[in-house]
Amino acid sequence: MNGPNATMSFVDSYRQFMERNSDPRTENWWLMSGPGPLLTILATYLYFCNSIGPNYMRDRKPYDLKNVMILYNVSQILMSIYLVYEGLVAGWWNDYNFSCQPVDYSNSPKAHRMAAAVWWYFAAKIIELLDTIFFVLRKKNRQITFLHLYHHFMMPICAWIGVKFLPGGHGTLLGVINSFIHIIMYTYYLISGLGPQYQKYLWWKKHLTTMQLIQFCIIFYHNFTVMFSDCNYPKGINFLLSLNAGLFLYMFGNFYYQNYVKNRQTAQNTSQAVTANGKSKKL
Repeated sequence: MNGPNATMSFVDSYRQFMERNSDPRTENWWLMSGPGPLLTILATYLYFCNSIGPNYMRDRKPYDLKNVMILYNVSQILMSIYLVYEGLVAGWWNDYNFSCQPVDYSNSPKAHRMAAAVWWYFAAKIIELLDTIFFVLRKKNRQITFLHLYHHFMMPICAWIGVKFLPGGHGTLLGVINSFIHIIMYTYYLISGLGPQYQKYLWWKKHLTTMQLIQFCIIFYHNFTVMFSDCNYPKGINFLLSLNAGLFLYMFGNFYYQNYVKNRQTAQNTSQAVTANGKSKKL
């Protein structure tokens, strides 16, 4: 098969796949026409955060974004509260089955409400790209780790797949739990950004990371177990969500170990060495 024919075959296969699997209720919603717009946004995001932004800021002072950050964090808290509420009311509070929940593709009010909630979750993941942009403009480049970029790159893709093909059902528990964690996380960011005098109220940073680890354990278990049951929900999506949760669990677990276990051990060893040296001097 020559080049042009192979290209046409790929395009036809792509169109057939999209027509066969896309949810017609969401196809005209913002950024849902195809993957192109989202991938363009994410490519621009990565290019800015890894190249254009740092180069632009190299010889400049960090921007003072305190008021902008306060407004941003408050808006993220409110958005996360809304998403948790909608996810619960539209399904997970009473109607959804935690063991197996197929997608309701009907035009019932609750099904449409859940689909809309999934889209708003996707929109929230796009807005959260500003997290990294703020780091760049404030010259906090040490916080732009692989884990940070991977998380912010993958979450919009997962959410887009949800809106395009599965706006409801089993996988939406991820959005409810993640949004709940974000209420706490952006509250932490809000207090942290108010100034040094508020640092004494941020003793629970370690516990926030612990909650994130618990989140990924729940998501992994919730999607992995359904792969071995008779459930009318795509096993491939369950596998991808389980794999992604497993990767996040590993990376966040490594972050937790490096920052809270290893550093504590290092501090204890240093303290013991200082104490021992002090005693030897007295002798």
